[in-house]
Amino acid sequence: MADAQLPDGKHDVKEVLLRTDQNFQQLVSEHQALDERILHLSALAYLTDQQRYEEMSLKKQKLALKDRIEAIVRGRLATGVVAQPQH
Repeated sequence: MADAQLPDGKHDVKEVLLRTDQNFQQLVSEHQALDERILHLSALAYLTDQQRYEEMSLKKQKLALKDRIEAIVRGRLATGVVAQPQH
């Protein structure tokens, strides 16, 4: 990052990755889409068995995505390399 300071915290790394890393952007977008679907299901007064199963499955997928997102951030913090080179 030639024209900016290196981020010093997790939030800063996430912000840089959201601006510069398409893979990271995709993961965050998928995480948000799952969250919206889960919120929709949780707003229903009654869930069918299928909806309860879907909600549980979506929560597991969302958690897996969160783990991947956090692993990327931790890796970038550990190495000090935040932005991917642009191709």
